[in-house]
Amino acid sequence: MEKITQCLIFSELFDQPIHLKFDEPHSSSDGGALLLKAADQKLQLTSSLAACLVERRQAAKVKHTIEDLLRQRIYGLASGYADANDAARLAHDPIFKLLLDRSPVDGPELSSQPTLSRFENSVGPKENYRFRAGTGPLSNRAAAKAVARQGAEHHA
Repeated sequence: MEKITQCLIFSELFDQPIHLKFDEPHSSSDGGALLLKAADQKLQLTSSLAACLVERRQAAKVKHTIEDLLRQRIYGLASGYADANDAARLAHDPIFKLLLDRSPVDGPELSSQPTLSRFENSVGPKENYRFRAGTGPLSNRAAAKAVARQGAEHHA
């Protein structure tokens, strides 16, 4: 049987090369989520949203940053995990650990379902308003780029 090797290089996202093998004990079926991180970094979506939230948790009890909770939840939703019940399995998933800048094998586990549920329930109308206000520049930037592209196509 012929062995086929493919390499995907995301040097702008990760400090170490990514090797894809499906015969390893630490494997994941969510490799496509790496593209989510690339888009997120380019758009700065989760960092913009996290900046809209006020940290109200007791500092001594905080294990996961607001941005990590937000990223874990958004990447999970975008990967087809509709609710936080999948958090227990994803807490050890190497791709999801990598998405949150942790070592895929021996990095700390991601947040649990109760932690994600508390996080989701802490977001109310005020936070939703700040989300809209905070992502406005993202929408305006995307619209400006689209107008510029249309103008360039029109003059070409």
